[in-house]
Amino acid sequence: MASEISPKAEVSPKATIGNNVKIFPFAYIEDDVVIGDNCIIFPFVSICSGTRMGKNNKVHQGSVIGALPQDFEFRGEKSECIIGDNNIIRENVVINRATHTGGQTVIGNDNFLMEGAHISHDTKVGDRCVFGYGTKIAGDCIIEDLVIFSSSVIENSKTRVGKGSMIQAGTSFSQDVPPYIIVTKKGQFGGVNITVGRQHGVDEKVLKHIANAYRLVFNGKGSLFDAILQIEEQVPPSEEINHIVEFLKATEAGIISKMNI
Repeated sequence: MASEISPKAEVSPKATIGNNVKIFPFAYIEDDVVIGDNCIIFPFVSICSGTRMGKNNKVHQGSVIGALPQDFEFRGEKSECIIGDNNIIRENVVINRATHTGGQTVIGNDNFLMEGAHISHDTKVGDRCVFGYGTKIAGDCIIEDLVIFSSSVIENSKTRVGKGSMIQAGTSFSQDVPPYIIVTKKGQFGGVNITVGRQHGVDEKVLKHIANAYRLVFNGKGSLFDAILQIEEQVPPSEEINHIVEFLKATEAGIISKMNI
């Protein structure tokens, strides 16, 4: 089916537009842009050079996709902003492309970015994540699948958030968030995210094993290295436990602290 592009939209003839795309008046689309089938681009959206967008995305008013990176190292190099399929990008969202040649900012599939969210340069986002109102993700971050950010969360640069974790509203953090946990407003461990685990089919026995693993991490008296060894020795292996161990071993920023009681 042919695309419906308003004559009042500014769409470069060099852009590649898929089938059945609807582009509303006053949208602005630059030269080096690819937009996949069945996307909807609402009024006053800017899609900048370097953007590669998949299918079935909805981009709402005032959003800027593929914006120039807000990075002092940026020297005008060509880079990309990759958007997957089935994403909902609400009003006034900003997603920056990468800083250096060959770099990519990546948003996966089935994500929901609420009003005012900002994803900075070179950050990698997985699938089925939720970014609450006004959440700001700094550059060079890694966010795995099924992560939920409540409103006004700030994730500082070069940090990671593990699969299935939830960050409470108003939190600012500068260390890694391991998988399957809740992070409190003070940026501390607040327990296992049982709700998301159950919603996505994690066995009840495995949820108990995850809780045991994090008791060793956050309540133990030894180092993180010691806790990892204890998990490997004491907690029955599973896909989830193995992922936790791999995530902890790979940390460079360190992990968030335990909750003070």
